[in-house]
Amino acid sequence: MPELIRSFANRLRELMGNRRRAPRYVTHLEAGLALSISMPSSKATPEQAERLGRSLKLSGYTRDISATGLALIVPSIRVGGQYITGENRTLQIMLKLPQGAVEIYGTPVRYSPLDEGGTDTGYIIGVNITSMSDEDRARFNGYIESIKTEG
Repeated sequence: MPELIRSFANRLRELMGNRRRAPRYVTHLEAGLALSISMPSSKATPEQAERLGRSLKLSGYTRDISATGLALIVPSIRVGGQYITGENRTLQIMLKLPQGAVEIYGTPVRYSPLDEGGTDTGYIIGVNITSMSDEDRARFNGYIESIKTEG
């Protein structure tokens, strides 16, 4: 059922026009995602606590970016047995810009499997940017300005 609603919303967006607030810019940048998971220590064995205390990592790349979000292509939506698109998840994203890497924290807002016959395979994940340092924000916005003037 969620897939039907998602496809209906995408189709409606195509017919009515894209009304997103921040303009998107197509770009292909390497991205590393980390998902931190914690378990109450009273319920975890020492092995579980050590394993879950570390971040689970996944590599991917951007399809497009905006000042408020990213579209990421990843090979899987599961890492270490956990869904990265689950409710109340915060992703730590290391995005490799030409001017240097930036660290972005964001929440996944939607995901969709990609067609197997297309150039991209895996899943596309829409991420809403929730925070980043002032220095990283300045570098990120500078990159958006540079690709805006190229296009």
